[in-house]
Amino acid sequence: MQRFFVEPYQIEEEAHRIHINGTDVNHIKNVLRMKCGEDVWISDGGDKEYRCQIEELGEDEVLLHILYAQEPEYELPNKIYLFQGLPKADKMELIIQKAVELGAFSIIPVETKRCVVKLDVKKAAKKVVRWQQIAESAAKQSKRMLIPEIHEVMTYKQALEFAKQLDVKLIPYELAKGMKETREILSEIKPGQSVGIFIGPEGGFEEEEVAKALEAGAHAITLGRRILRTETAGLAILSVLMFQLENE
Repeated sequence: MQRFFVEPYQIEEEAHRIHINGTDVNHIKNVLRMKCGEDVWISDGGDKEYRCQIEELGEDEVLLHILYAQEPEYELPNKIYLFQGLPKADKMELIIQKAVELGAFSIIPVETKRCVVKLDVKKAAKKVVRWQQIAESAAKQSKRMLIPEIHEVMTYKQALEFAKQLDVKLIPYELAKGMKETREILSEIKPGQSVGIFIGPEGGFEEEEVAKALEAGAHAITLGRRILRTETAGLAILSVLMFQLENE
């Protein structure tokens, strides 16, 4: 069943109606070719989701009738922020798509010293718009209750400053201690804590960057004896955290 996201003001619970506007109207009518009477799921980014039936297909609006609401608890109990070093080519699109599927709350593209990709302000803004669209599509597909935010591209210094607000910060590093220490660090993460994961680009982080992360309170962890690509590393730790933190 198709899923769409709306703002809270578009929901009239007492009238059992939801109004869909914007680009989703064209998508429903002309791409999906949906008809009156078909059911859809709606989320406003909160804890509730609404099962609705299409009531009217207007020129600029689709009107839905609310059948019932529920609180399915699809989201992880922790907000996980993925600080991803800018990779080459279109790898960022894959990373965002899969990170959203795995439960990331937000993804922050980061310029580090070994980044091959350098984006000026205009190119970065266009990329973020595209990446946000990918996040929305992945959120719809994976039954997320919210659309993870793709932040503007940050410098490494800005990313560390942003991460100060987070409860736990992790940085996978090939020189980190063994799996025992990593398991202990991960096992101490409690439901409700915010978690930041720092992933380097191709070539990883420079030692100075790792040192700065550790000074900022990050824990160096290992992802095993194999060297993972940048598009694999973040998804690997997200998978571990999803399995560990998932609600019963």
